[in-house]
Amino acid sequence: MKFLITIFLNILFYNHLHSQNIIRARDVGIPLDGITGKFNSITDVQGVLVGHETIIKGNGKLVIGKGPVRTGVTAILPRGKVFDPVFAGWYSLNGNGEMTGTTWVEESGFLEGPILITNTHSVGVVRDAIIEWQYNNKLFKTLYDIKDLFWSLPVVAETYDGSLNDINGFHVKKEHAIKALESAQGGIVLEGGVGGGTGMICHGFKGGIGTSSRKINLDGQDYTLGVLVQANYGNREDLSISGVPVGKEIQDLRPKIIYGEKRDGLGSIIVVVATDAPFLPNQLKRIVRRVPIGISRVGGYGSNGSGDIFISFSTANKKAFDRENEKSIIFLPNDKMNPFFIATVQATEEAILNALISAETMIGINDNVVYKLPHDRLKKVLKKYNRLNE
Repeated sequence: MKFLITIFLNILFYNHLHSQNIIRARDVGIPLDGITGKFNSITDVQGVLVGHETIIKGNGKLVIGKGPVRTGVTAILPRGKVFDPVFAGWYSLNGNGEMTGTTWVEESGFLEGPILITNTHSVGVVRDAIIEWQYNNKLFKTLYDIKDLFWSLPVVAETYDGSLNDINGFHVKKEHAIKALESAQGGIVLEGGVGGGTGMICHGFKGGIGTSSRKINLDGQDYTLGVLVQANYGNREDLSISGVPVGKEIQDLRPKIIYGEKRDGLGSIIVVVATDAPFLPNQLKRIVRRVPIGISRVGGYGSNGSGDIFISFSTANKKAFDRENEKSIIFLPNDKMNPFFIATVQATEEAILNALISAETMIGINDNVVYKLPHDRLKKVLKKYNRLNE
């Protein structure tokens, strides 16, 4: 009976989508460098919107096609619900994963729509949903001047949630992706087991969505850089927080995976970097290639079974996209990029930690359990190593 009550409370909590205040990395005393934006979120970059659609249904034994379901979709809209492509760059640290549309990003230098993140087996339906949403969206029709011809190569990324979710039941539908797009907003971003991060595991604890931002002052001009991650990677023994070997110190609370084995080293992490600083596509690729340094601070190393794929974009140079006319743009010189490299590293590290700290224990298929990182024990470990920011 006690176990059934736990299941009920778990589902009830997630159905309310974290309606209560969420505790984040800085709240538990993790010392972190850098100055954050107002929301310490990717949405601190003006114009960037984030939406989640979380799907949680059923409990108990896995019945493929029926559940239990622990999955969802997360949407990032660079300029909101308008068509105004942004300069972008992408990078793969280890390619055991998927991010569609990146060959055209590489070729053209532009990201021409939103970025969506979901589970591994739902990439196709989410990609189709973006095309439908773009075509039916009046703002896109007006600005793109759609008549008879419309084509799109959407960017959709994934991480695997099959240890907690009926991933082969294909529960993510077009309407879920469209709801994530339509609900996207600025301000506070829900973190942990929500949206695409609902069924994810990170360093042997419950993982999911996390975000962070940094403010940068360069020659008297203020800029913002923000990061959003879907964290589903890593070994317990490698987990490091502020240089402290937390994974080695907390050896219990291991995931209880009866079916859908979650072996160490499997999983993936998707990272989205946004900035309002003016950069060219090749410079944005330079920025996104610094993401692995932030991941390594937490203990990730791009294992063979991990899909570590990252994309960055700049919201500067509005209306730069044009198929017929010459355009004038501005960009910062390479010699001014170091603060943005540092900001990327810092915000990536903190976004992963926010995903870990915000996530709650989840029970999924066949009563598989993945535990949250216990805040009280984390504080004790950090204090033991004189790293607790009290």
